[in-house]
Amino acid sequence: MAPADDESDGEIGETIDILLVEPNPGDTRLFEENFRDAKLMNAVHAVTNGEKALEFVHQRGEYADSPRPDLILLEPQLPGQSGMEVLAQLNGEPPLREIPVIVLTSSEVGESIVKSHDLEADAYIQKPVETDEFIEFVQEVEEFWFAIVKTEPAN
Repeated sequence: MAPADDESDGEIGETIDILLVEPNPGDTRLFEENFRDAKLMNAVHAVTNGEKALEFVHQRGEYADSPRPDLILLEPQLPGQSGMEVLAQLNGEPPLREIPVIVLTSSEVGESIVKSHDLEADAYIQKPVETDEFIEFVQEVEEFWFAIVKTEPAN
């Protein structure tokens, strides 16, 4: 019997922790289902607002035992603290600045709005609307992640 290998069944590398910041429970379910079938081994952790997102990344309160995310998928339009406020805080703190952030835009206008606040995310990907668009979305996230992994210096 061959030894277990992370890449043996088409999955690549070790598990990455993805923080999904999404207020819509239906969209969260679709994200989770589609990431379950992805090549990228992942654990999706979902929160519904900016306050919970910051609690999660700071590993405070109910998220004290949660892993620091390897990747954040951020909806800019959140109840309470906006996605732009979350992005500003992440960019303002050196250890958190290292976490790649993909802003989920509804259109090119969404990307312009984020940039107009003098904020930069690592990537902007249009949020899927139709169920079949989620598969393409997951593939875009995987390509983004693999590009990051390949450009990081080896330890």
